[in-house]
Amino acid sequence: MGVVEYARLEQERTLDEAMDERLSVLIVDDDEDIVDSIAIYLSNEKLNIFKAYDGMQALEILAQNTIHLILMDVMMPRMDGIKATLKIRETKNIPIIMVSAKSEDTDKIMGINLGADDYITKPFNPLELVARVKSQLRRYTVFNDFTPPEAKPNILKTGGLVLDTDTKVLTVDGEPVKITPMEYKILELLMRNQGRVFSIEQIYENAWNEPSFAPENTVAVHIRRIREKIEINPKEPKYLKVVWGIGYKIEKI
Repeated sequence: MGVVEYARLEQERTLDEAMDERLSVLIVDDDEDIVDSIAIYLSNEKLNIFKAYDGMQALEILAQNTIHLILMDVMMPRMDGIKATLKIRETKNIPIIMVSAKSEDTDKIMGINLGADDYITKPFNPLELVARVKSQLRRYTVFNDFTPPEAKPNILKTGGLVLDTDTKVLTVDGEPVKITPMEYKILELLMRNQGRVFSIEQIYENAWNEPSFAPENTVAVHIRRIREKIEINPKEPKYLKVVWGIGYKIEKI
C-alpha cells in the first residue's frame, strides 16, 4: 500500500469514528425547503443538523453550539452570507461551503477570498453536496497526512515559520497565526517538502483530495491568503515562492 493510499484510508477511518460522535453541520438558507432537503441528506450521514434562515440566526447558533461545518447561502435577509462569513472568520476556522445560485467564476473566487473553503452552485446534485461536506469534514477532523504517523515529525520549521502538526498551530516569528483547514493542508504539504516545487494541479489534488478541473484560480486565492498571513511583504515573499510556469514551493531557510 502506498503512502497516499495509506493516508486516505486512515483519513476515512478517522472520519467514520468522528461521525459516531455526531459532528454538527449548520445549514443557512432563507429557503426553508432547501434547508429541509439538505438536512434529510446529511442526517442520513449521521450528522447532527442545525438550521438557520439568515446570517444573524447563524451567528446566534454558533455562539451557543459546537458546529463543525457551515453550508452558507449568499443572498439572505437581515445579514447575507458574505457578511456572516466575514464575521465568523474573525473568531472561527471551521469549514464554510458557500451555496449560491451565482455560478460565475468571479463569484466563486470572491467567496473563497472572503473565507469560504468551497463553493457549490444551485441547483446542485445532492450526492455531490454530501461528498463535498464529507470531504471538508474529513480535512477538518483529520488534516490528512501524506506520510504514515510513525514517520512524520511533529514540528515543521523554516526560518521563523513553524507548523505544529499535532496541535495544528502555525506561528510566525513566535506569534500564532490563524489559518483555515484548507490553508493548513496546503502549508503542510509544502512545508513537509521544503524546496520542492508543486504544480497547481498537484497542490489541488493533494489538498482537496479530488481530481483537478481548472484549479488555477482556486489555488491562487488560497496561496494569496496564506502569503498575507505569513509574509511581512506578500509581494516579495520570503517563504512561499512562485516558480513561474511550474508552481509553488516553501523556501528552505
